[in-house]
Amino acid sequence: MNASIDHSASPNSPRRALAEVALVFAVFFAQGASPVPDVNEPYYLGKAIHYWNPDWARGDFFLDSADTHEVFCFTFGWLALWLSPPVLAWFGRLLTWWLLAWAWQRLSFAVVPRRWYSILTAALFVCLLERCHMAGEWVVGGVEAKGFAFVLVLLGLEALVRDRWNRAWLLLGASAAFHVLVGGWSVVAAGIVWLVLGKGRPALRPMVPAIVGGFLLSLPGLIPSLVLNWGTDGETVRLAHQIYVFERLAHHLSPMQLPTTYCLRFGLMLVLWLVLCHLTPPDEAGHRLRAFVAGTLVLSAVGATIGLLTYGHPASAAALLRFYWFRLADVAVPLGVAVTAATFLINTLRRDPAVGRRWLAFAVAVAGVHVGIHAVQRPFPESPPADRFVNYYSWRQACNWVARSGRIPPDARFITPRMSQTFKWYAGRSEVANWKEIPQDAEAIVAWWRRIESLYATGLDGPEDRWHESLAEMGAARLQWLAAMYDAEYVITTRRPPLDLERVYRNRRYVVYRLPKSE
Repeated sequence: MNASIDHSASPNSPRRALAEVALVFAVFFAQGASPVPDVNEPYYLGKAIHYWNPDWARGDFFLDSADTHEVFCFTFGWLALWLSPPVLAWFGRLLTWWLLAWAWQRLSFAVVPRRWYSILTAALFVCLLERCHMAGEWVVGGVEAKGFAFVLVLLGLEALVRDRWNRAWLLLGASAAFHVLVGGWSVVAAGIVWLVLGKGRPALRPMVPAIVGGFLLSLPGLIPSLVLNWGTDGETVRLAHQIYVFERLAHHLSPMQLPTTYCLRFGLMLVLWLVLCHLTPPDEAGHRLRAFVAGTLVLSAVGATIGLLTYGHPASAAALLRFYWFRLADVAVPLGVAVTAATFLINTLRRDPAVGRRWLAFAVAVAGVHVGIHAVQRPFPESPPADRFVNYYSWRQACNWVARSGRIPPDARFITPRMSQTFKWYAGRSEVANWKEIPQDAEAIVAWWRRIESLYATGLDGPEDRWHESLAEMGAARLQWLAAMYDAEYVITTRRPPLDLERVYRNRRYVVYRLPKSE
Protein backbone atom coordinates (compact mmCIF):
# COMPACT_ATOMS: atom_id res chain seq x y z
CA MET A 1 0.00 0.00 0.00
CA ASN A 2 1.41 3.39 -0.96
CA ALA A 3 0.87 5.69 1.98
CA SER A 4 2.65 8.68 0.55
CA ILE A 5 1.88 12.15 1.83
CA ASP A 6 -0.59 14.41 0.07
CA HIS A 7 1.43 17.53 -0.67
CA SER A 8 -1.67 19.65 -1.11
CA ALA A 9 -3.08 18.90 2.34
CA SER A 10 -1.30 21.60 4.33
CA PRO A 11 -0.37 24.79 2.48
CA ASN A 12 2.78 26.53 3.63
CA SER A 13 1.27 29.86 4.73
CA PRO A 14 3.82 32.70 5.14
CA ARG A 15 2.84 33.43 8.74
CA ARG A 16 3.14 29.86 9.92
CA ALA A 17 6.31 29.33 7.87
CA LEU A 18 7.88 32.32 9.64
CA ALA A 19 6.86 30.90 13.03
CA GLU A 20 8.39 27.55 12.11
CA VAL A 21 11.60 29.20 10.94
CA ALA A 22 11.82 31.02 14.27
CA LEU A 23 11.40 27.77 16.20
CA VAL A 24 13.91 25.93 14.01
CA PHE A 25 16.27 28.83 14.64
CA ALA A 26 15.75 28.28 18.38
CA VAL A 27 16.75 24.62 17.91
CA PHE A 28 19.87 25.65 16.00
CA PHE A 29 20.66 28.32 18.59
CA ALA A 30 20.52 25.72 21.36
CA GLN A 31 22.72 23.43 19.29
CA GLY A 32 25.42 25.95 18.47
CA ALA A 33 25.39 28.65 21.15
CA SER A 34 28.70 27.83 22.82
CA PRO A 35 30.86 30.73 24.01
CA VAL A 36 32.95 32.48 21.39
CA PRO A 37 35.23 31.41 19.83
CA ASP A 38 34.14 28.03 18.52
CA VAL A 39 36.82 25.59 17.43
CA ASN A 40 37.10 26.85 13.82
CA GLU A 41 36.26 30.51 14.28
CA PRO A 42 39.81 31.80 14.94
CA TYR A 43 40.90 29.97 11.78
CA TYR A 44 38.25 31.24 9.36
CA LEU A 45 37.40 34.57 10.93
CA GLY A 46 41.09 35.28 11.44
CA LYS A 47 41.53 34.92 7.69
CA ALA A 48 38.50 37.12 7.00
CA ILE A 49 39.69 39.83 9.41
CA HIS A 50 43.21 39.84 7.95
CA TYR A 51 41.79 39.92 4.41
CA TRP A 52 40.29 43.36 5.06
CA ASN A 53 42.78 44.58 7.67
CA PRO A 54 46.31 43.32 6.91
CA ASP A 55 47.63 45.21 9.94
CA TRP A 56 45.79 42.80 12.24
CA ALA A 57 48.45 40.28 13.35
CA ARG A 58 50.71 41.62 10.61
CA GLY A 59 53.38 39.19 9.47
CA ASP A 60 51.56 36.05 10.63
CA PHE A 61 52.65 33.04 8.59
CA PHE A 62 49.22 31.44 8.34
CA LEU A 63 47.28 34.63 7.70
CA ASP A 64 49.67 35.59 4.91
CA SER A 65 49.25 32.21 3.16
CA ALA A 66 46.94 31.76 0.17
CA ASP A 67 43.21 32.31 0.69
CA THR A 68 40.87 29.59 -0.57
CA HIS A 69 37.58 31.04 0.71
CA GLU A 70 37.70 34.32 -1.14
CA VAL A 71 33.92 34.68 -1.38
CA PHE A 72 33.45 34.23 2.36
CA CYS A 73 36.29 36.63 3.19
CA PHE A 74 35.05 39.22 0.69
CA THR A 75 31.33 39.08 1.48
CA PHE A 76 31.55 38.70 5.26
CA GLY A 77 34.99 39.81 6.42
CA TRP A 78 34.42 43.52 5.76
CA LEU A 79 32.27 43.64 8.90
CA ALA A 80 35.50 43.21 10.89
CA LEU A 81 36.37 46.81 10.01
CA TRP A 82 33.70 47.81 12.55
CA LEU A 83 33.12 44.74 14.74
CA SER A 84 35.46 43.12 17.24
CA PRO A 85 36.18 39.40 16.68
CA PRO A 86 33.66 38.19 19.33
CA VAL A 87 30.89 40.45 18.01
CA LEU A 88 31.73 39.45 14.45
CA ALA A 89 31.46 35.79 15.44
CA TRP A 90 28.09 36.22 17.14
CA PHE A 91 26.68 38.24 14.27
CA GLY A 92 27.86 35.62 11.78
CA ARG A 93 26.46 32.78 13.88
CA LEU A 94 23.02 34.37 14.21
CA LEU A 95 22.93 35.18 10.50
CA THR A 96 24.02 31.67 9.50
CA TRP A 97 21.62 29.93 11.87
CA TRP A 98 18.69 32.04 10.69
CA LEU A 99 19.48 31.33 7.04
CA LEU A 100 19.93 27.62 7.82
CA ALA A 101 16.60 27.61 9.68
CA TRP A 102 14.85 29.25 6.73
CA ALA A 103 16.40 26.80 4.27
CA TRP A 104 15.67 23.82 6.53
CA GLN A 105 12.00 24.74 6.93
CA ARG A 106 11.62 24.99 3.17
CA LEU A 107 13.32 21.64 2.55
CA SER A 108 11.51 19.83 5.33
CA PHE A 109 8.12 21.15 4.20
CA ALA A 110 8.88 20.19 0.60
CA VAL A 111 9.13 16.54 1.68
CA VAL A 112 6.90 16.53 4.79
CA PRO A 113 4.17 19.14 4.15
CA ARG A 114 2.72 19.10 7.64
CA ARG A 115 2.56 21.95 10.13
CA TRP A 116 5.34 22.15 12.71
CA TYR A 117 7.10 18.98 11.60
CA SER A 118 10.10 20.99 10.39
CA ILE A 119 10.93 21.70 14.04
CA LEU A 120 10.99 17.99 14.87
CA THR A 121 13.06 17.15 11.78
CA ALA A 122 15.54 19.94 12.60
CA ALA A 123 16.00 18.66 16.16
CA LEU A 124 16.42 15.08 14.98
CA PHE A 125 18.90 16.24 12.35
CA VAL A 126 21.23 18.07 14.74
CA CYS A 127 20.96 15.22 17.25
CA LEU A 128 21.92 12.55 14.73
CA LEU A 129 24.59 14.68 13.07
CA GLU A 130 26.38 15.33 16.35
CA ARG A 131 26.03 11.86 17.83
CA CYS A 132 26.39 9.64 14.76
CA HIS A 133 28.79 11.37 12.37
CA MET A 134 31.65 9.31 11.02
CA ALA A 135 34.24 11.84 9.86
CA GLY A 136 33.70 14.88 12.04
CA GLU A 137 31.32 16.88 9.86
CA TRP A 138 28.87 19.42 11.27
CA VAL A 139 26.49 22.09 9.96
CA VAL A 140 25.24 24.16 12.91
CA GLY A 141 28.07 25.70 14.91
CA GLY A 142 30.60 28.49 14.59
CA VAL A 143 30.61 30.87 11.68
CA GLU A 144 32.70 29.92 8.65
CA ALA A 145 32.35 29.57 4.89
CA LYS A 146 30.86 26.09 5.21
CA GLY A 147 27.76 27.37 7.02
CA PHE A 148 26.76 29.65 4.17
CA ALA A 149 27.52 26.90 1.67
CA PHE A 150 25.15 24.52 3.46
CA VAL A 151 22.38 27.14 3.33
CA LEU A 152 22.60 27.03 -0.45
CA VAL A 153 22.84 23.22 -0.45
CA LEU A 154 19.61 22.95 1.54
CA LEU A 155 17.88 25.39 -0.80
CA GLY A 156 19.24 23.50 -3.80
CA LEU A 157 18.02 20.23 -2.34
CA GLU A 158 14.59 21.75 -1.80
CA ALA A 159 14.52 22.76 -5.45
CA LEU A 160 15.62 19.27 -6.45
CA VAL A 161 12.91 17.46 -4.47
CA ARG A 162 10.33 19.85 -5.96
CA ASP A 163 11.61 18.88 -9.43
CA ARG A 164 12.97 22.37 -10.11
CA TRP A 165 16.25 21.25 -11.54
CA ASN A 166 17.42 24.49 -13.10
CA ARG A 167 17.14 26.28 -9.77
CA ALA A 168 18.90 23.38 -8.05
CA TRP A 169 21.93 23.56 -10.36
CA LEU A 170 22.27 27.31 -9.83
CA LEU A 171 22.00 27.07 -6.04
CA LEU A 172 24.44 24.19 -5.74
CA GLY A 173 26.89 26.01 -7.99
CA ALA A 174 26.61 29.10 -5.79
CA SER A 175 27.28 26.88 -2.78
CA ALA A 176 30.58 25.83 -4.33
CA ALA A 177 31.56 29.50 -4.53
CA PHE A 178 31.51 29.65 -0.73
CA HIS A 179 32.97 26.19 -0.16
CA VAL A 180 34.14 24.31 -3.22
CA LEU A 181 33.95 20.82 -1.69
CA VAL A 182 30.57 21.21 0.02
CA GLY A 183 29.02 22.60 -3.14
CA GLY A 184 31.02 20.48 -5.57
CA TRP A 185 30.14 17.15 -3.97
CA SER A 186 26.51 18.27 -3.72
CA VAL A 187 26.52 18.84 -7.48
CA VAL A 188 27.93 15.32 -7.99
CA ALA A 189 25.28 13.82 -5.68
CA ALA A 190 22.56 15.70 -7.56
CA GLY A 191 23.97 14.33 -10.80
CA ILE A 192 23.64 10.81 -9.37
CA VAL A 193 20.01 11.59 -8.55
CA TRP A 194 19.39 12.59 -12.16
CA LEU A 195 21.02 9.38 -13.40
CA VAL A 196 19.01 7.03 -11.17
CA LEU A 197 15.63 8.61 -11.85
CA GLY A 198 15.44 6.84 -15.20
CA LYS A 199 12.37 7.78 -17.21
CA GLY A 200 11.25 10.21 -14.53
CA ARG A 201 14.25 12.48 -14.94
CA PRO A 202 14.08 15.75 -16.89
CA ALA A 203 15.75 16.05 -20.26
CA LEU A 204 19.36 17.17 -20.19
CA ARG A 205 19.23 19.75 -22.96
CA PRO A 206 16.85 22.23 -21.22
CA MET A 207 19.07 22.08 -18.11
CA VAL A 208 22.32 22.93 -19.90
CA PRO A 209 22.04 26.73 -19.42
CA ALA A 210 21.42 26.27 -15.68
CA ILE A 211 24.29 23.78 -15.38
CA VAL A 212 26.58 26.24 -17.14
CA GLY A 213 25.25 29.02 -14.92
CA GLY A 214 25.91 26.97 -11.80
CA PHE A 215 29.44 26.28 -13.02
CA LEU A 216 30.04 29.99 -13.60
CA LEU A 217 28.71 30.78 -10.12
CA SER A 218 31.12 28.24 -8.65
CA LEU A 219 34.21 29.79 -10.27
CA PRO A 220 35.00 32.26 -7.44
CA GLY A 221 35.45 29.24 -5.19
CA LEU A 222 36.84 26.84 -7.79
CA ILE A 223 39.54 29.02 -9.34
CA PRO A 224 41.45 29.80 -6.09
CA SER A 225 41.53 26.07 -5.34
CA LEU A 226 42.74 25.16 -8.82
CA VAL A 227 45.57 27.71 -8.90
CA LEU A 228 46.85 27.00 -5.37
CA ASN A 229 49.77 24.87 -6.52
CA TRP A 230 50.49 26.21 -9.99
CA GLY A 231 54.23 26.39 -10.46
CA THR A 232 54.97 24.23 -7.41
CA ASP A 233 57.24 21.25 -8.02
CA GLY A 234 55.67 17.79 -7.87
CA GLU A 235 57.68 16.54 -4.91
CA THR A 236 56.55 19.44 -2.75
CA VAL A 237 52.93 18.86 -3.76
CA ARG A 238 53.14 15.15 -2.96
CA LEU A 239 54.72 15.81 0.42
CA ALA A 240 52.11 18.47 1.22
CA HIS A 241 49.27 16.07 0.40
CA GLN A 242 50.68 13.45 2.75
CA ILE A 243 51.10 15.97 5.56
CA TYR A 244 47.56 17.22 5.01
CA VAL A 245 45.90 13.81 4.87
CA PHE A 246 47.91 11.63 7.24
CA GLU A 247 49.52 14.03 9.72
CA ARG A 248 47.01 16.81 10.24
CA LEU A 249 43.53 15.76 9.03
CA ALA A 250 43.47 11.98 9.11
CA HIS A 251 40.38 12.09 11.37
CA HIS A 252 38.45 13.63 8.47
CA LEU A 253 40.13 12.15 5.42
CA SER A 254 41.74 8.75 5.92
CA PRO A 255 39.25 5.85 6.13
CA MET A 256 41.83 3.67 7.86
CA GLN A 257 42.22 6.23 10.63
CA LEU A 258 38.58 7.05 11.31
CA PRO A 259 37.65 5.96 14.86
CA THR A 260 36.04 2.51 14.86
CA THR A 261 33.27 3.62 17.20
CA TYR A 262 32.43 6.50 14.86
CA CYS A 263 32.16 4.13 11.91
CA LEU A 264 29.96 1.73 13.90
CA ARG A 265 27.54 4.39 15.04
CA PHE A 266 27.33 5.81 11.52
CA GLY A 267 26.64 2.29 10.25
CA LEU A 268 23.81 1.88 12.77
CA MET A 269 22.31 5.18 11.65
CA LEU A 270 22.56 4.03 8.04
CA VAL A 271 20.71 0.80 8.93
CA LEU A 272 18.02 2.91 10.62
CA TRP A 273 17.63 4.97 7.45
CA LEU A 274 17.31 1.84 5.31
CA VAL A 275 14.68 0.41 7.67
CA LEU A 276 12.70 3.65 7.61
CA CYS A 277 12.91 3.73 3.82
CA HIS A 278 11.61 0.14 3.68
CA LEU A 279 8.71 0.95 5.99
CA THR A 280 7.82 4.23 4.25
CA PRO A 281 6.99 4.11 0.54
CA PRO A 282 8.19 7.40 -0.96
CA ASP A 283 6.39 9.86 -3.15
CA GLU A 284 8.35 11.64 -5.89
CA ALA A 285 9.81 14.23 -3.52
CA GLY A 286 10.88 11.60 -1.02
CA HIS A 287 12.33 9.44 -3.79
CA ARG A 288 14.55 12.27 -5.04
CA LEU A 289 15.72 13.02 -1.50
CA ARG A 290 16.59 9.36 -0.91
CA ALA A 291 18.47 9.25 -4.19
CA PHE A 292 20.52 12.26 -3.05
CA VAL A 293 21.38 10.53 0.22
CA ALA A 294 22.34 7.43 -1.73
CA GLY A 295 24.52 9.59 -3.98
CA THR A 296 26.48 10.86 -0.98
CA LEU A 297 26.95 7.27 0.17
CA VAL A 298 28.37 6.42 -3.25
CA LEU A 299 30.94 9.18 -2.71
CA SER A 300 31.85 7.73 0.68
CA ALA A 301 32.13 4.25 -0.82
CA VAL A 302 34.50 5.63 -3.44
CA GLY A 303 36.60 7.21 -0.71
CA ALA A 304 36.72 3.96 1.27
CA THR A 305 37.69 2.04 -1.88
CA ILE A 306 40.49 4.51 -2.58
CA GLY A 307 41.74 4.01 0.95
CA LEU A 308 41.78 0.22 0.54
CA LEU A 309 43.33 0.16 -2.92
CA THR A 310 46.07 2.65 -2.08
CA TYR A 311 46.95 1.19 1.33
CA GLY A 312 50.71 1.18 1.67
CA HIS A 313 51.10 3.83 -1.05
CA PRO A 314 50.77 7.09 0.89
CA ALA A 315 51.57 9.43 -1.98
CA SER A 316 48.85 7.99 -4.21
CA ALA A 317 46.40 7.76 -1.32
CA ALA A 318 46.93 11.33 -0.16
CA ALA A 319 46.53 12.76 -3.66
CA LEU A 320 43.00 11.33 -3.81
CA LEU A 321 41.82 11.24 -0.18
CA ARG A 322 42.36 14.96 0.37
CA PHE A 323 38.97 15.70 -1.22
CA TYR A 324 36.83 14.88 1.85
CA TRP A 325 34.92 11.94 0.40
CA PHE A 326 33.00 11.35 3.64
CA ARG A 327 31.92 14.94 4.34
CA LEU A 328 28.57 15.01 2.58
CA ALA A 329 27.31 11.62 3.76
CA ASP A 330 27.93 12.72 7.35
CA VAL A 331 25.29 15.40 6.73
CA ALA A 332 22.97 13.69 4.24
CA VAL A 333 22.31 10.48 6.19
CA PRO A 334 21.15 12.30 9.37
CA LEU A 335 19.07 14.53 7.11
CA GLY A 336 17.57 11.49 5.42
CA VAL A 337 16.80 9.77 8.73
CA ALA A 338 15.18 12.90 10.19
CA VAL A 339 12.92 13.58 7.21
CA THR A 340 12.07 9.93 6.51
CA ALA A 341 11.27 9.40 10.20
CA ALA A 342 8.78 12.28 10.01
CA THR A 343 7.14 10.71 6.98
CA PHE A 344 7.00 7.37 8.81
CA LEU A 345 5.33 9.04 11.81
CA ILE A 346 2.68 10.71 9.66
CA ASN A 347 1.88 7.50 7.83
CA THR A 348 1.73 5.51 11.07
CA LEU A 349 -0.55 8.08 12.69
CA ARG A 350 -2.85 7.74 9.69
CA ARG A 351 -2.95 3.93 9.77
CA ASP A 352 -2.87 3.31 13.53
CA PRO A 353 -3.17 6.47 15.64
CA ALA A 354 -2.33 4.76 18.94
CA VAL A 355 0.93 3.29 17.63
CA GLY A 356 1.71 6.51 15.79
CA ARG A 357 1.33 8.59 18.94
CA ARG A 358 3.76 6.33 20.78
CA TRP A 359 6.35 6.63 18.02
CA LEU A 360 5.80 10.39 17.85
CA ALA A 361 6.29 10.70 21.61
CA PHE A 362 9.51 8.71 21.33
CA ALA A 363 10.85 10.89 18.51
CA VAL A 364 9.94 14.10 20.35
CA ALA A 365 11.59 12.77 23.51
CA VAL A 366 14.84 11.91 21.71
CA ALA A 367 14.98 15.28 19.96
CA GLY A 368 13.82 17.19 23.04
CA VAL A 369 16.36 15.63 25.38
CA HIS A 370 19.19 16.40 22.96
CA VAL A 371 18.15 20.02 22.45
CA GLY A 372 17.37 20.47 26.14
CA ILE A 373 20.78 19.21 27.23
CA HIS A 374 22.47 21.58 24.82
CA ALA A 375 20.29 24.51 25.85
CA VAL A 376 21.42 24.02 29.45
CA GLN A 377 25.05 23.01 28.95
CA ARG A 378 26.25 24.83 25.82
CA PRO A 379 26.36 28.36 27.28
CA PHE A 380 28.25 27.33 30.41
CA PRO A 381 31.31 25.21 29.59
CA GLU A 382 34.58 25.63 31.45
CA SER A 383 36.00 27.42 28.41
CA PRO A 384 35.10 28.25 24.81
CA PRO A 385 35.58 25.25 22.48
CA ALA A 386 38.66 26.75 20.84
CA ASP A 387 40.38 27.08 24.24
CA ARG A 388 39.99 23.50 25.39
CA PHE A 389 43.73 22.81 25.22
CA VAL A 390 44.82 25.72 27.44
CA ASN A 391 44.17 26.87 30.98
CA TYR A 392 41.48 29.26 29.85
CA TYR A 393 41.39 32.03 32.44
CA SER A 394 45.15 32.32 32.81
CA TRP A 395 45.58 32.08 29.03
CA ARG A 396 43.02 34.82 28.48
CA GLN A 397 44.73 37.05 31.06
CA ALA A 398 48.09 36.64 29.37
CA CYS A 399 46.73 37.31 25.88
CA ASN A 400 44.78 40.34 27.10
CA TRP A 401 47.94 41.74 28.65
CA VAL A 402 49.77 41.36 25.35
CA ALA A 403 46.93 43.15 23.56
CA ARG A 404 46.59 46.05 26.02
CA SER A 405 49.87 46.61 27.82
CA GLY A 406 51.41 48.96 25.26
CA ARG A 407 54.78 47.28 25.74
CA ILE A 408 54.33 44.80 22.89
CA PRO A 409 54.60 46.32 19.38
CA PRO A 410 51.65 45.58 17.05
CA ASP A 411 53.95 43.76 14.63
CA ALA A 412 55.63 41.58 17.28
CA ARG A 413 55.83 37.87 16.51
CA PHE A 414 55.37 35.20 19.19
CA ILE A 415 56.28 31.57 19.66
CA THR A 416 53.13 30.06 21.16
CA PRO A 417 52.14 26.63 22.55
CA ARG A 418 51.41 24.01 19.89
CA MET A 419 47.74 23.44 20.73
CA SER A 420 46.84 27.05 21.38
CA GLN A 421 44.65 28.49 18.64
CA THR A 422 43.27 31.73 20.07
CA PHE A 423 46.42 33.78 20.62
CA LYS A 424 45.78 36.05 17.62
CA TRP A 425 42.07 36.16 18.49
CA TYR A 426 42.76 37.69 21.91
CA ALA A 427 46.19 39.30 21.51
CA GLY A 428 46.06 40.53 17.90
CA ARG A 429 49.73 39.62 17.38
CA SER A 430 51.29 37.23 14.89
CA GLU A 431 52.75 33.84 15.78
CA VAL A 432 55.22 31.50 14.16
CA ALA A 433 52.79 28.56 13.89
CA ASN A 434 50.27 26.43 15.76
CA TRP A 435 48.76 23.01 15.18
CA LYS A 436 45.29 24.15 14.13
CA GLU A 437 46.21 26.65 11.46
CA ILE A 438 47.42 24.59 8.54
CA PRO A 439 47.62 26.55 5.26
CA GLN A 440 46.09 25.27 2.03
CA ASP A 441 48.77 25.65 -0.65
CA ALA A 442 51.48 23.00 -0.94
CA GLU A 443 54.54 25.19 -0.35
CA ALA A 444 53.01 26.72 2.76
CA ILE A 445 51.86 23.32 4.06
CA VAL A 446 55.40 21.94 3.85
CA ALA A 447 56.79 25.08 5.45
CA TRP A 448 54.15 24.88 8.19
CA TRP A 449 55.05 21.26 8.94
CA ARG A 450 58.74 22.14 9.21
CA ARG A 451 57.84 24.89 11.65
CA ILE A 452 55.68 22.50 13.70
CA GLU A 453 58.46 19.93 13.91
CA SER A 454 61.19 22.43 14.72
CA LEU A 455 59.06 24.23 17.31
CA TYR A 456 57.46 21.35 19.12
CA ALA A 457 58.92 17.92 18.24
CA THR A 458 60.93 16.07 20.86
CA GLY A 459 62.90 14.00 18.34
CA LEU A 460 61.26 10.81 19.62
CA ASP A 461 58.94 8.69 17.49
CA GLY A 462 56.41 7.42 20.04
CA PRO A 463 52.95 8.99 19.74
CA GLU A 464 52.87 9.74 23.48
CA ASP A 465 56.16 11.62 23.57
CA ARG A 466 56.44 13.06 20.08
CA TRP A 467 55.66 16.62 21.16
CA HIS A 468 56.92 18.76 24.03
CA GLU A 469 54.20 19.39 26.60
CA SER A 470 55.57 22.88 27.22
CA LEU A 471 57.83 25.18 25.24
CA ALA A 472 59.75 25.79 28.43
CA GLU A 473 60.98 22.18 28.35
CA MET A 474 63.22 23.08 25.40
CA GLY A 475 65.30 25.54 27.38
CA ALA A 476 66.34 29.12 26.75
CA ALA A 477 69.07 28.33 24.23
CA ARG A 478 66.74 26.36 21.96
CA LEU A 479 64.04 29.06 22.11
CA GLN A 480 66.58 31.75 21.24
CA TRP A 481 67.72 29.69 18.26
CA LEU A 482 64.10 29.29 17.11
CA ALA A 483 63.50 33.00 17.58
CA ALA A 484 66.43 33.79 15.31
CA MET A 485 65.21 31.28 12.71
CA TYR A 486 61.65 32.63 12.58
CA ASP A 487 62.25 36.27 13.52
CA ALA A 488 60.24 35.94 16.73
CA GLU A 489 60.58 38.41 19.59
CA TYR A 490 58.54 36.83 22.36
CA VAL A 491 57.47 33.45 23.67
CA ILE A 492 54.39 32.65 25.75
CA THR A 493 54.63 29.40 27.67
CA THR A 494 53.89 27.76 30.99
CA ARG A 495 55.73 28.95 34.10
CA ARG A 496 57.40 25.60 34.76
CA PRO A 497 60.25 25.06 34.29
CA PRO A 498 61.47 28.69 34.58
CA LEU A 499 63.77 30.03 31.87
CA ASP A 500 66.79 32.28 31.98
CA LEU A 501 65.17 34.88 29.75
CA GLU A 502 63.80 38.38 30.29
CA ARG A 503 60.34 37.99 31.78
CA VAL A 504 57.84 40.71 30.86
CA TYR A 505 54.65 39.16 32.26
CA ARG A 506 53.48 36.22 34.31
CA ASN A 507 50.33 34.93 35.99
CA ARG A 508 49.44 31.73 37.81
CA ARG A 509 49.94 29.56 34.72
CA TYR A 510 51.65 31.43 31.86
CA VAL A 511 54.65 33.65 31.40
CA VAL A 512 55.73 35.92 28.52
CA TYR A 513 59.48 36.17 27.82
CA ARG A 514 61.25 38.58 25.56
CA LEU A 515 63.66 36.79 23.24
CA PRO A 516 66.93 38.64 22.63
CA LYS A 517 67.72 39.65 19.09
CA SER A 518 70.51 37.64 17.48
CA GLU A 519 73.64 39.61 16.65
